[in-house]
Amino acid sequence: MKEALFWRREGERIRCQLCPHACLISQGQRGRCQGRENRDGRLAAVNFGRISSYAVDPIEKKPLYHFLPGCTVLSVGTVGCNFSCSFCQNWRISQLEADTWYLSPEELVRAAVGLAAEEPRLVGIAYTYSEPLVWFEYVKETALLARKQGLVNILVTNGFVNPEPLRELLPLLDAVNLDLKAAGDSFYRRYCGGNARIPRQTAKLLSGSCHLELTCLLIPGANDKLEEVLRLADWISRELGSDVPLHLSRYFPSFKLKNPPTPETTMRQAQAIAKRKLHYVYLGNMGPEDTYCGHCGKLVISRQGRVKVNLPAGRCPACRQKAAHREHEIAAVVAD
Repeated sequence: MKEALFWRREGERIRCQLCPHACLISQGQRGRCQGRENRDGRLAAVNFGRISSYAVDPIEKKPLYHFLPGCTVLSVGTVGCNFSCSFCQNWRISQLEADTWYLSPEELVRAAVGLAAEEPRLVGIAYTYSEPLVWFEYVKETALLARKQGLVNILVTNGFVNPEPLRELLPLLDAVNLDLKAAGDSFYRRYCGGNARIPRQTAKLLSGSCHLELTCLLIPGANDKLEEVLRLADWISRELGSDVPLHLSRYFPSFKLKNPPTPETTMRQAQAIAKRKLHYVYLGNMGPEDTYCGHCGKLVISRQGRVKVNLPAGRCPACRQKAAHREHEIAAVVAD
């Protein structure tokens, strides 16, 4: 049994302290995330080493557009999630007891090192697909080993975690894509089983500690009003900075939610609205988009076909403004 971190006993039950749900778990039962179980008065990380998904992906697919563009990562996921999103695209592994196989942290890192030796564009590991923060013990142990091997660690998360566990993981993270589901609590309560405050708190802790990009899936009739998009963009600009990239993703029916797909016109209107506050706003599930300098508008990263980076010495070739992100670090590799 792999003992979990962040819990305390309350009589014969266990209070999990990993995320704000604070599940009170009886003997033989699991918390909401299905990854932590009360076994004889101790909290077991029953998802430790359980792999449900494993693939080499372009880093842009996470999505990360301003972190080592043109590179690839080994993406891995487990089962379970501390949200219950009715529109989840990966519901077969996040909401159900999917088939898995075991891979120790040492085995996973060895696999990533081997792949990187064959393909220099592979730079690290992305913990993704289901919610990686409920896989906390495995992610922490793997990320530590990966860091020692010179690999980067990427987290794709809903951000619903308590500050203490997050602070423990932060020194091992290089980049995070954080999914902000909507501007306000009502959407989180109705569609996700959470709240907006905690992910925003997480975003603030991540900002300045590692590279951060944000995603928001726009669902017709749920969170796609332009004033709501503007409110979200305004919060990002004020609290995190106008250079933080925002990916607005187009919704397609999935799992329990059967709303129609988001119209492309809505997506483009939302992008234009968000750009009033933010320098970098991309449209997801609509094909790759290029990056233009946030200061002068010069094309600096082309994603039409093979990714091409034009940031000599980390600066825009036109206005010479320093890049606010890590695009330039991989320019030599991409240009080969």
